[in-house]
Amino acid sequence: MSTQVAGGRRTIVVMAVVAVVCLAAGLGLSRLIVSPGKDAADAAPPTAGPITVPVESRVIDNELVIRGDVGYEDPVALRVETGDLGGPAVVTGQVPEVGTELGAASVALEIVGRPVIVLPGDLPTYRSLRAGVSGPDVRQLKAALGSLGIGAGDPAGDTYDAATAAGVRALYQRVGYEPPSAGEELQEAVAAARDGVRAAQDGLAAAQRELAGAGGGPARSTIIGLDTAVAVARAMLADEQARCAAPTEEVPCSQIDLLQAQGAVAQAEAERAEADSPADTGAQRAAVAAAQTQLASAREDQAEAQTATLTPLPASEVVFVPSLPRRVDVVSATRGGTVTGEFMSVSGATIQITGSATRADAELLTVGTVGEIALDGQPLAVTVAEVKDAVDAPAAGQEAGEEGGTEQPAAPKGDRRSVVFTLGALTQEQVMALQNTNVRVRVPVSSTEGEVLAVPLAALTAGPGGESRVELAGADGKPSSLVTVTTGLAADGYVEIAGAETELVAGDLVVVGVADTTKTAEADADPGEEDG
Repeated sequence: MSTQVAGGRRTIVVMAVVAVVCLAAGLGLSRLIVSPGKDAADAAPPTAGPITVPVESRVIDNELVIRGDVGYEDPVALRVETGDLGGPAVVTGQVPEVGTELGAASVALEIVGRPVIVLPGDLPTYRSLRAGVSGPDVRQLKAALGSLGIGAGDPAGDTYDAATAAGVRALYQRVGYEPPSAGEELQEAVAAARDGVRAAQDGLAAAQRELAGAGGGPARSTIIGLDTAVAVARAMLADEQARCAAPTEEVPCSQIDLLQAQGAVAQAEAERAEADSPADTGAQRAAVAAAQTQLASAREDQAEAQTATLTPLPASEVVFVPSLPRRVDVVSATRGGTVTGEFMSVSGATIQITGSATRADAELLTVGTVGEIALDGQPLAVTVAEVKDAVDAPAAGQEAGEEGGTEQPAAPKGDRRSVVFTLGALTQEQVMALQNTNVRVRVPVSSTEGEVLAVPLAALTAGPGGESRVELAGADGKPSSLVTVTTGLAADGYVEIAGAETELVAGDLVVVGVADTTKTAEADADPGEEDG
């Protein structure tokens, strides 16, 4: 037991001695080792020196960077006039899906069982077209039908006539719907006008019969009787005259009988002459003229009534769209719902990018200039299609020469221009990825068209006369020298050296600044200070 106690005490003593020795060794080594920070702090700061970069041979491209929204060209809101329906405009079918293509003579919607037909035209529908109306909307309709190969009368004429109505009927046959009718009231008016014509015809026939009866003269038998009466009277007069010329006792002359015979002859001849004279038919002829006028008026009324029943084109069954085909972007109409104006938004079939640039930047762009965007890391070519005045266009997020995506301040609305870019052939996957996104468009606006000598912009300084200079570093410890240069195109932080009073070559070192060695030395002296 005493032996075990003695062994434990020896172990404790040994451990204590080892700890003391290690502590003494550590204190000794700490005096011999000096940290790099303390060594740098104790040393004098190095002499400041120039920062130099080599003159490079490179191509310099200047590009304009514009943010743009991707979408389909020329969006248009379609609306239908429903005032003539006489009731709610209930959608009964033909509701297209987004992405559907609408062409000329397509049915955009079905309202109360009737189609809304799409036709090409810039003038919106504002009234129903029917026989007798005229105006530019009629000319537009004729042009639209003509583009479909449907004849509609004189293309230059602006009156809706029978030929136009026939063209409208052909249009409805093409889209598979019954042509619209003029209405029951107009049909009833045609029937009434037809009855009026018949009545006028009957009246004219009756007047003509009365005239014929009044002006035809006596019958043949009457004429013969009158001629016989004249002959008998003359014979009796001759007998009396003969008797008075040679009177006898048996046959004496009677003046009374002679006078009576003369009177009978005069009366018979008068009756015969009256039969030969024309009858007074003035009243009958006036009645015939009035009947003819009434018939002409009735026929005009019938023609007008029939014209009014020509096939019309209701305002609720057509919508004109500038340029076709179009792609359906938004559909607000639903089957069973009602339409009260705009029911669909369509756009062109071509996808495009619309951006905004300052007037100064836009002047660098011309139609046909090719730029590019990036999609999934791959470049896609775009082409400037149009540069026009901006309409409430926001400032582009990034402009020419931007570095690191810095937002540029918005320019006044009147100082901005809208720039439209078109893209080449795209796959369906690319279209889906680009649609309704905002992209960065890079458009080169100038280039050196080959490698030139170039230095960083930081290497340029201005001389007393405003000339540009670079500081050429001396070789083999020689001092640097200032060289006057002529600059060219600048882009991406570099500027072209178009000429120099002393020849420069690629690889020559030019000064871009002076190293701040004081801060470097302080940082090295206390490397942990920044972390604290």
